[in-house]
Amino acid sequence: MLNIDVSKENEVAVIKVSGELDGQTYQDLIAKAQEVYNSDSKKMLLDLSELNYISSAGLVALHFMALLSKGEKLPDTEQGWSALKSVDRTREGGVQKNVKLLNPRPEVLNVLEMVGFSTFFEIFTDKQKALASF
Repeated sequence: MLNIDVSKENEVAVIKVSGELDGQTYQDLIAKAQEVYNSDSKKMLLDLSELNYISSAGLVALHFMALLSKGEKLPDTEQGWSALKSVDRTREGGVQKNVKLLNPRPEVLNVLEMVGFSTFFEIFTDKQKALASF
């Protein structure tokens, strides 16, 4: 199960996720990110402090958010592995300016680092510094 709460601080949408981000829930996060983006919040801080688990499908959701925030063509999430393989496009684009991560738990941070997401998502432990970085 995944819970998603959205608040707004200054011009930044703070999206707090708690629970598990996996094949059953990743499309919920994608839908919420699209809703936030379409409501004119182009800057998103993803609070992962209460996320217990992230699967490859969860990584697809993060990748989708990065592409969305840059106004790029979005992969078909139903394509699974090929959507995840398009992550290389995001890597080539460098560090994300409009999507940043806050307080991932050690088990989630390990996954992010293992797949190289820590090189193109800025990861913060201090919310105020994260918000000021936009």
